[in-house]
Amino acid sequence: MNNDFENGLIRLSKRMAELGLCSRREADEYISRGLVRVNGAVAVLGQKVGPSERIELAAAARATQDRRVTIILNKPLGYVSGQAEDGYKPARVLIRPENRWKGDLSPLRFSPSHLRSLVPAGRLDINSTGLLTLTQDGRIARAIIGEDSEVEKEYLVRVAGHLSDEGLRLLRHGLALDGEALLPARVRVIGEGLLQFVLHQGKKRQIRRMCKLVDLHVTALKRVRVGRVRLGSLPLGKWRYLGEDESF
Repeated sequence: MNNDFENGLIRLSKRMAELGLCSRREADEYISRGLVRVNGAVAVLGQKVGPSERIELAAAARATQDRRVTIILNKPLGYVSGQAEDGYKPARVLIRPENRWKGDLSPLRFSPSHLRSLVPAGRLDINSTGLLTLTQDGRIARAIIGEDSEVEKEYLVRVAGHLSDEGLRLLRHGLALDGEALLPARVRVIGEGLLQFVLHQGKKRQIRRMCKLVDLHVTALKRVRVGRVRLGSLPLGKWRYLGEDESF
């Protein structure tokens, strides 16, 4: 049984997030609007539930979720993932009609409303490029960066320095950051000075810090996959909508 239920009950919003119905913030919004029922009765803010309770979202809440968009951006150097900082622009400023990839097959037409509450699901530092997911959908954000997320992130990493067999072993498992042992990673050499990393974690500047611990210097880093979604041929600085047939 989920440890959250050791005392029998947890907050309804947390349970809804656990079930993948929405994010906790969205849950509170839907509850306050009377759009959530527990065992057939309209829920109230702060309500607690047990593991066997039947939780339902009203059609209006589901329709709101269906209108929320998720965007895949090939982030260039020099942009931060989230809020503007130190004079650098946030990557979301690139989400403009003229920057939409011509190869985007989505039938969606761009609307300024698609920028409302559009937030990055995960970090990609200013000196890194590649796949950045921006979403209005709390379910997708939680799937990618939630505490219990199992979504893989794949990177191509150009490094300078000599990687020993022991260094490669440590990159795969055996390093610690911020006083915490890292989860196992899949790391392999795919070319001269070129490594492939597949991680489940997303600590700040994790790959750069891992490499530094084995005397490597990262000269370029590109994220090419998040879960089942690949960067593919999306050009640098361009964006597209997540397809209806895609999921992380």
